[in-house]
Formats: sequence, structure tokens, C-alpha cells
Amino acid sequence: MTIRVAVVGGGPAGSSAAEILAKAGIETYLFERKLDNAKPCGGAIPLCMVSEFDLPPEIIDRRVRKMKMISPSNIEVNIGQTLKDDEYIGMCRREVLDGFMRDRAAKLGANLINGTVYQLDIPNNDKEAYTLHYADHSNGTAQGEMKTLKVDLVIGADGANSRIAKAIDAGDYNYAIAFQERIRLPEDKMAYYEDLAEMYVGNDVSPDFYAWVFPKYDHVAVGTGTMKVNKAIIKDLQAGIRQRAAKRLEGGEIIKVEAHPIPEHPRPRRVVGRVALVGDAAGTVTKSSGEGIYFAAKSARMCAEVIVETSNNGQKVPTEADLKTYLKRWDKQYGATYLVLDILQRVFYRSDATREAFVEMCSDIDVQKITFDSYLYKTVVPSNPFVQMKITAKTIGSLLRGNALAP
Repeated sequence: MTIRVAVVGGGPAGSSAAEILAKAGIETYLFERKLDNAKPCGGAIPLCMVSEFDLPPEIIDRRVRKMKMISPSNIEVNIGQTLKDDEYIGMCRREVLDGFMRDRAAKLGANLINGTVYQLDIPNNDKEAYTLHYADHSNGTAQGEMKTLKVDLVIGADGANSRIAKAIDAGDYNYAIAFQERIRLPEDKMAYYEDLAEMYVGNDVSPDFYAWVFPKYDHVAVGTGTMKVNKAIIKDLQAGIRQRAAKRLEGGEIIKVEAHPIPEHPRPRRVVGRVALVGDAAGTVTKSSGEGIYFAAKSARMCAEVIVETSNNGQKVPTEADLKTYLKRWDKQYGATYLVLDILQRVFYRSDATREAFVEMCSDIDVQKITFDSYLYKTVVPSNPFVQMKITAKTIGSLLRGNALAP
């Protein structure tokens, strides 16, 4: 007899968890509401994710080796010259990436259910099962057929608006909104973005984040993010990025418009009883870069590994204390990264003066190397202390020149 685990949400987080559990022979149920879901998302993945999660080359649309940082006054800084020949940032469409990871989990033995989970009944003690109430859409209808499933553990990988988080009273978090248009460009314009991505900063494109033009298979994703969740403001910011990139987007045709909430920090409670939250549901998106795909998949994998370990490959039901081991490991490995990125966002995204200073700093080769290494390999690379001192001096110098240290 093996334990039964329900994983709610079939994005990179849910699929990563389901894959680890299924490989260990644990009875796993993976729920996904829309099997063709295309989440609005920049779709950038770091190099380490490609190897760590065995992603095949065909799911990567573009290998970005050049990046332009564009300041509020339109000063352009090219970054990427420190990259080696085999280093790149992968750009993918979420429907392709998610579909691949979900299908792989199913092939390895996870029971894939095309269903919407509406309710989770919490048991009265630590022995009873959790009951999921869901609509099974395998009959092809949007209403689906109402069913229930009893399980020993639940992993909530159901995104920023997580129903599982609500069911366990995980507490709220602030969230930002990402808005994006997919634009198909004429061939000559698309050629410019062959292996190039752009990031724009400025109050006109985002008061607290950045805007982007990221190349995809046959189009570019043009979008912005902000914590000021207000439709009128988001419309103005999107108009701002369209205007700033206007020359490069001439003749383009909008093929899709998307918006999605992005968590701003971890939820107050990420493990309650035998329910664990991972990915966006837990709030694993980073500040400054707004990156979520790798961290979502990684948090889910770490959670599933703890379940395999503490259940003795599915032979006994893990406790709340067992599940919290995942949080301890997660916070130990990534706590510092989140803290540093949070501070960077507070310092550099405060005003157009600080943003000018930020872009100026990005022109420094040492800064570029540290930034790319920490992004591509997810390690805050401990560089030579002299380089570290030089970077600190440059940072302060840039901020002083931009009057950015004034309160």
C-alpha cells in the first residue's frame, strides 16, 4: 500500500512534483484545469533549468545571448558580452513548456486529470484523508462532471489565486500584475530580435518594475509589470512600452493579449497539516527580476523529494513537521537570494534617477558577469573580494551621480 498524493495545478511546479512522486512509485494525481493553458509570462528560463530538469532543445524557441537595458532617457546598455558560446537564456512559450513537463509526469505514472478543483475538505485529525471536490472535464464540457477524491497529502501548485491556499487559510500576500501582448512582427523586424531581449525601465513603463520585449518562436512578447493593480494604470504603462519600442515594433500585429497576477512575497503559511504550497501558490517569485518558472519548479521538486524521503517511498504518511523540512531547506538555499533582490528593487526602482544609475551600472563588465552567473546558475557567485569592492564602489558612485541616494 502506498500513500496517495494530489497535486493541484499542472504548470512547471505541479508537473515537477508529480514527476518525482510518480518515479518513486507513489500514487499521484495531477490536476490541470486547461491542458492547453498559455500562461501570460515572459517565458525566460535560466540555463541551469535546461540541464537540471532535462528539457529538450525543441521546447526552447530562442536562445538569447544579448540583452539591452534601456534607461528612462533611452540610454541603451548592451549586456551579454561575458557569456560563453554555450551560455544563453532560454525563451519558451508556456503552453509548450508546461505541456511537455505535464506529459512527462503522466508517462512516468502520474494520473493526469483534466479537472478543476473547487473545494478541499480538511480532516478533523492527522489520520483521516483529505477530500477534493472537482469537476472532471474529460467529457469535453466546461461544467464537467462533479467527482471527489480522497488523498493523504495535497500539494497546492495552483498559482497566485490558489484555491488550496484559501482552503488551508495560508494567509494573503500582495501581488503585482503582469500584462503582455504577443506581437507578430514583419521578418526584418523579427530578425533584429533573433537572439536579443530588451528590458526597459522608467516611470512611463512601470513605477516599480520593468517592461520587456522578449523574442519567441514567431513573435515577440511585449509587456510590463506593476504592483499598482489598477486597469487604467496598466493600460497607460502598456501604451508606454509600446511607445518606447515603437520603431522596433512597426508593422506588428497583436495576436494575443494576456494578464496575470504575480505574488510579491511568500505566503505567511506555506505548509499546514499535510498540505504544502509550491510555486506561485507559495509565493516563490523573485523581486527585481520577477522570475518565477525555475523557482516554481525547484520548490515543487524539493517538496516532492521531502515527501519521498519522509514517507519511505510512500510507505508511511508524512506529518506536518516532515513537510516543513522542505521549507527549511528552501529558505536555507534561497533566502539570501530573495533578500538581495528585494533590496535591489527597493533601491533601484524608486525613481527615474535611480533607474538611470542602475542602467549605468549594468555597463560594467564585472557587474554583468556576476548578474549573468547568478541568473544562469542560481548561485550568488562569490567573486574575488577586490572585484566585490570595485562593484560596491561603482554602485555607490552611480547612485551618487544620479542623486539617487537622496531619501
